[in-house]
Amino acid sequence: MRDLTVSPSPHIRSRVTTSRIMLHVLIALIPAFAAAVVLFGVRAIVMVCVCMGSAFLWERGCNLIMKRPNTTGDLSALVTGMILAFNLPPSLPYWMAVVGTFVAIVITKQIFGGLGQNFANPAIVGRIVLMMSFTGEMTSWVMPNYMAQDVITAPTPLVEKNGLYSYLDLFIGRHPGCIGEVCCAALIAGGIYLVIMRVISIHIPVSFVGTVFVFSWAAGKDPVYQILSGGVMLGAIFMATDYVTSPVSKKGKVIFGAGCGVLTCLIRFYANYPEGVSFAILLMNIVTPYIDMLTRAKPVGVPAVKKEAQGDEK
Repeated sequence: MRDLTVSPSPHIRSRVTTSRIMLHVLIALIPAFAAAVVLFGVRAIVMVCVCMGSAFLWERGCNLIMKRPNTTGDLSALVTGMILAFNLPPSLPYWMAVVGTFVAIVITKQIFGGLGQNFANPAIVGRIVLMMSFTGEMTSWVMPNYMAQDVITAPTPLVEKNGLYSYLDLFIGRHPGCIGEVCCAALIAGGIYLVIMRVISIHIPVSFVGTVFVFSWAAGKDPVYQILSGGVMLGAIFMATDYVTSPVSKKGKVIFGAGCGVLTCLIRFYANYPEGVSFAILLMNIVTPYIDMLTRAKPVGVPAVKKEAQGDEK
């Protein structure tokens, strides 16, 4: 008779690991990174390296100071650094980018317990803190290399009111903007890869983008222009789909994506900021636990358990 191995659940084994998922995300970001190099040159490479390197060092430093296991091998810090770099203008001083990774890794992630315990997407919090602290530098845009020989400031599509940029310009990145958000074609290619590899589902990106389209049309704006401008594609594909800070159920994901779309449009059209993607995702991150609670699946055939009143006898 063979010996039986007795062990607690779960008994299902899977090859899916955190490091494997993060590696897929890094691969999916390569097309946008390549586009950024073409558009903004060496400075884009340096900015991404600075953010990824400093994020890695902040993560390892927290592990040592807080006496926790080394978590740099799960690649999550590198993903956070790369996504944060994608949300920064190429002209931003590098030391400010390091401040952003400190906020993302140390304050937003490690202080709350590390990966899986953070209340919001670390890269988004880092970007918002930089926006509030260094508004001038975070809103100083430069033209892509092949559009201007010298570094000059220029309005982004969301600020420009004269229709300077065509749909094609917006799709291939022929306009000023943050390092990784300008080329929608590259971001969509990365999103398709993530869906094929089953790293993300389509529920959040489709509901996010679809809501922006419908709200923009209802508000009398150009819906295609609004989708291709700013950080909608980057946010919908790579930031709103974060496992830790987005709902678990499909219904919850749709609600989450729609909420991001509505808030993005409200901020863009009626607030002082021309862009609202980061703020929208952050606000929806905060209400994610409530969305999970409201959309939680109920076991079939199991009656609801009523809580006893405090004064009832036991």
